[in-house]
Amino acid sequence: MNPTIPPILIDALSRAHPSWQPHLRAGLEAVAHANPAYLPALALDDYLPTDQRLFAAFALPLSAVRYVLVGEGPYPRAESATGVCFMDGAVGSLWCESGLSKPVNKATSLRNFMKMLLVAEGRLAAGDTGGAAMAPVAARAAADGSIQTLAELQDNLTGQGFLLLNASLVFRKTVAPVVDARAWLPFLQTILAALLGNATAPTLVLWGKIAEQIRKLPDVEQFPQLVSEHPYNLSFIEHAGMQDFFRPMKLLIAKK
Repeated sequence: MNPTIPPILIDALSRAHPSWQPHLRAGLEAVAHANPAYLPALALDDYLPTDQRLFAAFALPLSAVRYVLVGEGPYPRAESATGVCFMDGAVGSLWCESGLSKPVNKATSLRNFMKMLLVAEGRLAAGDTGGAAMAPVAARAAADGSIQTLAELQDNLTGQGFLLLNASLVFRKTVAPVVDARAWLPFLQTILAALLGNATAPTLVLWGKIAEQIRKLPDVEQFPQLVSEHPYNLSFIEHAGMQDFFRPMKLLIAKK
């Protein structure tokens, strides 16, 4: 028997690149087979992201994906949850006179990711990433060809081939993120199976314990993997593995 997928979720597929759409639908069917009550209940609930952005992360063509960065779930604020991992919709400018802008500092994961990149690129000293150290970094960023907005950072990441995905595609105030993430595992399994069709298996970059649950899925051992704590932990800033991985990409430099 074919599983029931609410029309509102089918409609959300239109936000994804056409190369992804059959796989996303198959992923929803896998969720419905595993837990027939989950998707109908979700469709009737209040969840983030809003405005049919559930599959916004899949704007990059399937064949262009080189890395799959997996976070925990959407930001718990409607203006911030975009459907794209750790891209906070409330953030415009990255900088201000005193360092990182106030919206960036509010988005803890994004703030720590930015500081990790600054340390990796030698702009900040490890262990000295507070306000006094950030002010001169921000001043130089205004004139040295650095990106100025979050949109530019997202463009640089997708330009490198990043699929910016969350372990749970939704956030709900009434449901623990780990519970929703567990329900989406069949979906993620379908997505990973589709990516194994690429010429080279993309690298999985897994942030935090919820994202690490993906490692239990079948065939995940076929993907190169990098694992770290979630960026909302301050220790992420000094994670040597993340610094070494991201340093060559020069994500903070504006692309011509």
